[in-house]
Amino acid sequence: MFDYSKLRGKIIEIFKTQAKFACKMGLSEHSMSEKLAGKSLWKQTEIILACELLKIRYEDIPIYFFTPVVQTA
Repeated sequence: MFDYSKLRGKIIEIFKTQAKFACKMGLSEHSMSEKLAGKSLWKQTEIILACELLKIRYEDIPIYFFTPVVQTA
């Protein structure tokens, strides 16, 4: 499971709503919600497009897409 909180923040910063971002990505709101909830996997092509739309540098991809959720006991 990955933590998409930084990605969510970037989406709000650039697009104001998850729905507008989903539209630009060519995805439904439901599909985007599933991805951000970790219920659906991101395709490589989707990650690249998201980086272009959100102005995320490729070297920062791990920060936005592959930060593990920290489990607290």
